[in-house]
Amino acid sequence: MSSLFVTGTDTEVGKTRISVALIELLQQQGQNVACMKPVASGCEQTTHGLRNDDAVTLIAQADVQIGYKTVNPYAFEPAIAPHIAAQQVGISIDLNHIKDLFQQISLQADSVIVEGAGGWLVPLNDKQTMADLAIELSLPIVLVVDVRLGCINHALLTVSAIEQSGLVLKGWVANKRIKNNQAEHIINTLQHVIAAPCIGIVPVLERQQSAVEFLKIEMLVK
Repeated sequence: MSSLFVTGTDTEVGKTRISVALIELLQQQGQNVACMKPVASGCEQTTHGLRNDDAVTLIAQADVQIGYKTVNPYAFEPAIAPHIAAQQVGISIDLNHIKDLFQQISLQADSVIVEGAGGWLVPLNDKQTMADLAIELSLPIVLVVDVRLGCINHALLTVSAIEQSGLVLKGWVANKRIKNNQAEHIINTLQHVIAAPCIGIVPVLERQQSAVEFLKIEMLVK
């Protein structure tokens, strides 16, 4: 199975939890897996420089240990849109630089799980978005849907945009963070209208609980 680009219907929808679970899933298949979080806002200043919790979590799960600045080359302290954070510190996010680093990482691993920031069309600079980065890396997409009121519209708009980009939507994950009957109706609707397979329905989990048991490897390798 190839590397994957993980996007979401919005920010804070569970992309990192699902990305970690995908790493685990590939590891169970005997693969050496690396990770990448190319752009991250909301980083904390440490003695080693800016660090992002999501990137650190991915690195902890991955087999291939790579320098932090290769995994997360664009780290910004303010928890705001990346292109705004970059402007504030006088940096322009360069997709070619990210692609070069991705290729370096790919040489050291069987698969790479790349986690995007925010949603599919989050701006990265004056002209390019997260979608442009996914296109540049030419990776199949896994979409994380935060199952809540309004997510059907968000999911379908994102699916449409991914399809228009020419990339393959490999599958989507229902991240069910609400406990009510409406969640099942929402998921059933999405399964009916999204052509790509639902590769997992993840229930409400404890903070440290893995989502890997709720993902289906057979749906990804079809």
